[in-house]
Amino acid sequence: MTFEPSTSNVAQRRLEALCDPGSLRVFRSGVASRRLGGRARAGDGVVTASGLVGGQPVLCYSQDGTYLGGSLGEMHAESIVKLLRLAGRTGAPVVGFIESGGARLQEGLAALAGYSRIFSEHVRLSGVVPQVSVICGASAGGGCYAPALTDFVVMTEQASMFLTGPDVVREITGEDVTMSALGGWRVHARTGVCHFTAASDAAAADLVRELLGHLPGGAPPAVAPGPAGFPPDAVVPSESRRVYDVRDVVRAIADGGRLLEWSRQWARNLMCAFTRIDGRAVGVVANQPAHLGGVLCAESASKGAAFVRTCDAFGLPLVVLVDTPGFLPGTKQEQRAVIRHGAKLVHAFAAASVPSCTVILRKAFGGAFIAMNSRDLGADYVFAWPEAQLGVMGAHQAVGIIHRREIAGADDAELSHAVLAERYAAEHLSAELAAVDGHVDEVIAPTETRDRLIAALSGFGRDQSQRFQGAEPDSQMSLSSTASL
Repeated sequence: MTFEPSTSNVAQRRLEALCDPGSLRVFRSGVASRRLGGRARAGDGVVTASGLVGGQPVLCYSQDGTYLGGSLGEMHAESIVKLLRLAGRTGAPVVGFIESGGARLQEGLAALAGYSRIFSEHVRLSGVVPQVSVICGASAGGGCYAPALTDFVVMTEQASMFLTGPDVVREITGEDVTMSALGGWRVHARTGVCHFTAASDAAAADLVRELLGHLPGGAPPAVAPGPAGFPPDAVVPSESRRVYDVRDVVRAIADGGRLLEWSRQWARNLMCAFTRIDGRAVGVVANQPAHLGGVLCAESASKGAAFVRTCDAFGLPLVVLVDTPGFLPGTKQEQRAVIRHGAKLVHAFAAASVPSCTVILRKAFGGAFIAMNSRDLGADYVFAWPEAQLGVMGAHQAVGIIHRREIAGADDAELSHAVLAERYAAEHLSAELAAVDGHVDEVIAPTETRDRLIAALSGFGRDQSQRFQGAEPDSQMSLSSTASL
């Protein structure tokens, strides 16, 4: 049988940009479709390979958008399934560069069956070995569903993905829309479909290398353990209603001040990130006062729950920074199922088996006090800064309910309200009182935060990820063996 030239250099160059120089080893390069006759191409439109990232083994593949639109046929699918099964046996992370129009029309049900097998393998590996999808071009149908089943989705600024493309949308609904407006990176970053964005294929490869450094089996980034050099309270205003960027607090306690933010554009009132503290990889969940005052809502609760489950799956300890006035009230939130989404966040923290430490920076009120990993929900340690307030609700709102008649009858209602609020805060909301009652383990100075977290987490040992490998150790192939395939 005569084949077209093998898969384009673009697909392989993506893998070479990801892997350490000289480490890439391609396999199944000779397979081809048995259904396309003279149009068959060696590799069937996908490059599958093993390699090293930071000296650590990785399994990777890249689809070729120049061959039949990157469509998935039977042998194309078999190559990806083979790679995913190897990942399950070795524990190596999987990185896929996706550019696909979906199931190959010329192969009919064989192509659909191929996607079924891929979906099944992604689900089997979910939370067992890290799976990363990088969307590099236009991807549709199964080219969207497969990435959505992986742990992390990266989109380049040239990429788009949608279940049905603009032509189909126009035909069915009459709506005239571009690929970018329908499914570009801006759309999916705001909805949480993609977790990271990158300017180009090369930038995406660099981002994935950094991400893998925070996950089991990955090589840590070359950052010497040590704080950024400024105290965390330097960026937190003492006045509880003044805004600030909580990422600056994370930078103050993280090694080298570095963090990799997850789903930055989605539900921005909650910040989730990977970082290292004293060399140890951790996941950070933090209220973001710079957006909606750090209030929790349906979207942010759903975001936090997904991130907590991801960290738990890969054995990453959790650091939770709390500064929230509570859950956002109102009809819109109720209609968006804030109860269900809030319960997801509670469930995720309560079910997490990794070490977790909570630090209350300024305030933690109402159901949000519980949902942000309270002591009784399961936090191993809860610390609070001296000026922090904890309670059912803020003092101003509380006295407005408790003393509404007294305030209404006062000569100066505003002054009366302020005086009563100050008294209520001192008597019911202080961090010291919370410590007396055992809801806080220790009230600490902000400058102690990093050292306290290091000491707290050190008691759990360094390698929490061992128990999250999918196969039993006796049945796993050596991780290093994947580099020699």
